[in-house]
Amino acid sequence: MSNQKQGEEAMVSSFNDTVHEEKEEVSKDESGFRLKSILWHGGSVYDAWFSCASNQVAQVLLTLPYSFSQMGMLSGIILQIFYGFLGSWTAYLISVLYVEYRSRKEKENVNFKNHVIQWFEVLDGLLGPTWKAVGLAFNCTFLLFGSVIQLIASISTEFDKRTWTYIFGACCATTVFIPSFHNYRIWSFLGLGMTTYTAWYMTIASLVHGQVDGVTHSGPAKAVLYFTGATNILYTFGGHAVTVEIMHAMWKPQRFKYIYLLATLYVFTLTLPSAAATYWAFGDQLLTHSNAFSLLPRTGWRDAAVILMLIHQFITFGFACTPLYFVWEKVIGMHDTKSILLRALCRLPVVIPIWFFAIIFPFFGPINSAVGALLVTFTVYIIPALAHMLTYRSASARQNAVEKPPVFLPSWTAMYVLNAFIVVWVLVVGFGLGGWASMSNFIKQVDTFGLFAKCYQCPPSAAAKHH
Repeated sequence: MSNQKQGEEAMVSSFNDTVHEEKEEVSKDESGFRLKSILWHGGSVYDAWFSCASNQVAQVLLTLPYSFSQMGMLSGIILQIFYGFLGSWTAYLISVLYVEYRSRKEKENVNFKNHVIQWFEVLDGLLGPTWKAVGLAFNCTFLLFGSVIQLIASISTEFDKRTWTYIFGACCATTVFIPSFHNYRIWSFLGLGMTTYTAWYMTIASLVHGQVDGVTHSGPAKAVLYFTGATNILYTFGGHAVTVEIMHAMWKPQRFKYIYLLATLYVFTLTLPSAAATYWAFGDQLLTHSNAFSLLPRTGWRDAAVILMLIHQFITFGFACTPLYFVWEKVIGMHDTKSILLRALCRLPVVIPIWFFAIIFPFFGPINSAVGALLVTFTVYIIPALAHMLTYRSASARQNAVEKPPVFLPSWTAMYVLNAFIVVWVLVVGFGLGGWASMSNFIKQVDTFGLFAKCYQCPPSAAAKHH
C-alpha cells in the first residue's frame, strides 16, 4: 500500500513540475501580451470540458433527425442515452490508461515537455508494438474520415457541392497554423456556443413550423435503416479519438477523469430536443434529407445557424486533423520544431488526401454511419475496453495501478465484466449489424449518385423535371 502511495505522489509531483515549467514558459514568452495568453494558451479543466463538448457535437447534430427517421423516436432517444454513457465510460478508460502510461514513463525520467503523447504511444508503452500498430491504423483512419465528414457536411446556397468542397477545403487547410490543443481555447468556447445556438434553433424552428401536411412516422421500417441510424448515434458519442491529445494539453491531466461524462450530459440537452422536434415536424421526409437544414424554412435564424455551423466545422476539422498532424510530424522528424511556419508547411500533405476523399464521397449521413460501424467501433469502444482489461489482467498490475476502480464501480471484477460487455455488444451490434447496414446504404448512395458527384440529394432541376 505504501508503494502505491509513493507512486501516486511521484506521479502528482511529476505532473506538477511539468505544469510549473509550462506556465513559467507561457509567462516568459507572453509578457506584455496577457490577452493573447488568455485566448491562446488553454490547459485548465474548463478548457478540456469545452474542447470535449464542442468536439462531440458538430455536424452530427444535423444528421440525428435523419437517424430518428430510420429507427423511430423511442429507439433514437434510448440509444442516444445508452451510447452517451457507453462513450463516457470508454473515454474514462482512455484517461486512466494515459495516466498509467505517463506515470510509468516519468518514473523513468522521460520528459514530455516538447512531445505530445498520443493514443498509439500509450498502447505501445502498456501493451507493446502490435497494439501500437493496431491503434495507429484505426485512429488515423478514423480521424482522416472524420475530417472528410466535416468537409462534406458543409452546405452552400451559391455553389454546387463539389465546388463548395474545393472552397471550404482550402479554408480548413489553414488549421495547419494552430500548433496544438493548447491553442484551441477560444475556438472551443465559441464552438460550443455555435452548436448550442444551432441545436436550439432546430428545436424551436421545428416546433414553430409544426408538422407538415400528411406527416408520417413509419420508422423503424427496415432493418438496414434501423441499424444504419443506430450506428450514426454510436458515431455521435464516439468523438473521443482525440481524448489523449486533449488530456496532454491540460496543466493537470489526472483531473480529466469525469470531464467527458460532464460534457456528454450537456450534449444531451442539445441532441435530444433538436432531433426529436425535427423528426416530429417532418417525419419520413427526413429519410431523403440527411441534412436537417434542407427541410427547415429559410429565415435569418436559419442562415445564422448555417454560418455558425460552417465556422464550427472549421474548428472540428482542426480537432480531427491536429492528431494527424502530430503523427506526420513524428514520421518526418519535425515534431519538436518550434517554428509555426515550418510546421505548417510540413503539415500540408495531410490535408490533400482529406480534400480528395471529400470530393469523391459527398454522401453526408451515410458516410457517418459507415465510419461509425467500421472505425469508431474499434477506435473508441473496443480497443480501449480490451486495452484496460489486458493492462490490469495481473494481480500486481492491479495492486500498483495509479488509478483504482471508480467509486460508483469499486470492483476490478465489475469493471472487467462491463468492459467485456462493451466489447461483445459493439462487436456484434455496432460492427456486425451496423457494418452490414451502413455499407449496404453507402453502396446504394454510390450506385444512385456516383463518385465525384457534383450535387447530392439536391432537388431535380427544372430541365430534369421536363424530361
